[in-house]
Amino acid sequence: MRVHWTNTAEGHLDAIYAHIALDSPEYARRMVDRFTRKSAQISEFPYSGRKVPEYDAEHIREIIEGPFRIIYLINADQIDVLAVIHAAMNVLGASEKDDQ
Repeated sequence: MRVHWTNTAEGHLDAIYAHIALDSPEYARRMVDRFTRKSAQISEFPYSGRKVPEYDAEHIREIIEGPFRIIYLINADQIDVLAVIHAAMNVLGASEKDDQ
């Protein structure tokens, strides 16, 4: 199934990269690569992620990469990556823009 990274999720990747790159641009690049490689797992096995506890909805899932949560929505025709947030953040407090 096709994986679509929303503008919000891409913005999160940019912000994470910029923050980590202050100390190490190489590590920042590798970290973002690790996030984007998760697209293959999500594409092949959409339900491999756990349900997001804050929503408790079967079609809203997350996978963990390091201290980050990659949150995605399973639709009939594609998977939308909604956010990449630090595990300490409250999902319900994160920006929820409609950027389909």
